Amino acid sequence: MAATRRPARAVLAGAGAFALIATASPAIAGPADLSDLPAYSTQLDRPQATDSAFVTECSEEPRDLPINEFTDHRELGVELDRIERNSDGRVDVEQVGRSNRGREIWSARVGTGPKAVLITSEIHGNEKTGTDAILDLLDWLSTSDSAKAKRWLKELTIVAIPKMNPDGAELDRRGNDMTWEEVTARFPQLRGSEPAWNYYTGSLQGDDYSDRPGFDTNRDYHPDLDYVPRAEDFPGTSEDTGWYITPESRTVRDVYRGLTAEFGEVDVYVDLHHQGACYVMPDDPDEFVTLSISGKFVDDPATTQGYEQYAADYDLDYSKLLNVAVYNALQGAANNRPLFGNVTLYPQDTNLPGTGLGSFALNGSGTVLFEVRGQTQTLGQQYRAVLTRAVYIGLDGMLSAVASGRVDKLDPADYDAIPPRGPSIGSDASEERKAASHR
Repeated sequence: MAATRRPARAVLAGAGAFALIATASPAIAGPADLSDLPAYSTQLDRPQATDSAFVTECSEEPRDLPINEFTDHRELGVELDRIERNSDGRVDVEQVGRSNRGREIWSARVGTGPKAVLITSEIHGNEKTGTDAILDLLDWLSTSDSAKAKRWLKELTIVAIPKMNPDGAELDRRGNDMTWEEVTARFPQLRGSEPAWNYYTGSLQGDDYSDRPGFDTNRDYHPDLDYVPRAEDFPGTSEDTGWYITPESRTVRDVYRGLTAEFGEVDVYVDLHHQGACYVMPDDPDEFVTLSISGKFVDDPATTQGYEQYAADYDLDYSKLLNVAVYNALQGAANNRPLFGNVTLYPQDTNLPGTGLGSFALNGSGTVLFEVRGQTQTLGQQYRAVLTRAVYIGLDGMLSAVASGRVDKLDPADYDAIPPRGPSIGSDASEERKAASHR
């Protein structure tokens, strides 16, 4: 396919069906189009008896909670195989790598359009709703003959890497399963260096890493896609770039690099995460945040020493437009089920070039972060269905806006008017803030 370059964005406030009017908070473009949802999930778009429990007392104390309803690694392989077989050639599933413990890392590719979209989930193994939302999305797109599906297939090439950290997912913990000795065996030039700052050997979120250490793979990225680990860059800090020392981050990097070679750029990169269970809406401490979103992960490279070479490609306004499309879709869905409207902006004082979102934003991709309520140690699979559905609706709204071109008619100023995330009111909020510092 010929390489394409995203044209400059025309910011036209007030134009188009999804345009917003600048007010104290973002205006809603009207109800989300729910007519094309899979039949099995339409009930999730109406209020449920359990919704009232969503706002009960909350705790951040780690607990051992059921997670069997989430998709495990074996089930993921089975589901991807089924979707591919039933898609009549639409969906191509490929093994793109292996985890440190040898588990397959799969990608699923669908569509033949000129705009490349990369979506990843479960970079943290205790953040699981994104994987199920991706499967729901692929399941629908693989067989739907609707006008919307046909538009997506024509305009987009979607590549999803669900459960990119399968070792951490199987252990139901944040980090992967990898020792520093394994790193130095793979990269002999690092022998004698201090272990990376994001190497877990103690206790975190109720998990003991002393016997099975691991890394936060979300901090193992570098905007230089050809970077090779150097001893002088270790141990690093939270504010620094990563190193591509984990096979999981290298796999995503290689897929991203391949799409860049094929399309000229990756138009959109989406990373699906979870946050603490007890954040509240800024204007209502009795309402918990369903999810937070963000498009800002690094400081402006034009004015940041050492990152000037990325300034020409960095496009924060486009990331803002993508996030406004997510917000619009969820606010529209809230007309039917109010929980979907509890969406806030993730903290914007974020400068993390060592994350996939930060690194790929510096490479010119529009970026979207989903931070869903509650990791498995605080909520388990409680509210799994509604939280997965919220991710699906947000992805649907964003992808529809990109495929139709409506995203260009949104106003980035409305991103800044999305309400900020309120405080955590959990019984162990200090620990949540500590964990968030590793994000």
